Amino acid sequence: MPERTESQTGDAATENDAESQESMEATAAAAESTDGEGELFSASERDELEEKWNDIQARFVDEPRGSVEEANALVSDLMDRLVSSFSEQRDRLEEQWDRGDDVSTEDLRIVLMRYRSFFGRLLEVPVDR
Repeated sequence: MPERTESQTGDAATENDAESQESMEATAAAAESTDGEGELFSASERDELEEKWNDIQARFVDEPRGSVEEANALVSDLMDRLVSSFSEQRDRLEEQWDRGDDVSTEDLRIVLMRYRSFFGRLLEVPVDR
C-alpha cells in the first residue's frame, strides 16, 4: 500500500474536517429550526396544512366518511413528515459518529432541546371533544 505524503494526509484531514463541520452545521440548523419556540413547519407549510384541514371540516356535513378518510390521510402524512425529520437528524449524527467525528456537546444539546420541545408540544395538544 503506497504511503501518503504529509501533504496528502493533511489535505485528506482538511477535507474530513470540512465535511464534518458541514454535517454538524446541518445538524445544528435542523435542530435550531424547531428548538424552543421554533416551528415544526414553515409558515407557508402551516398555512397549506390549515387550509387542507379547513376544507376537510367544511366537507364533513356533505361527506362525513370521506372527510374522516381525508383527515386520517392528512394526519398520517404529518406524522410521517415529523418522523422523517427526526430520523434524518439522527442519521446525520450517527454518520458523524461512524466516521469517528466528534459531535460537540452543544450539537447534542440542540438536538435534545428539539426533542424536548416536540415532546412538550405533544403533551400540550388540546383535544376538542
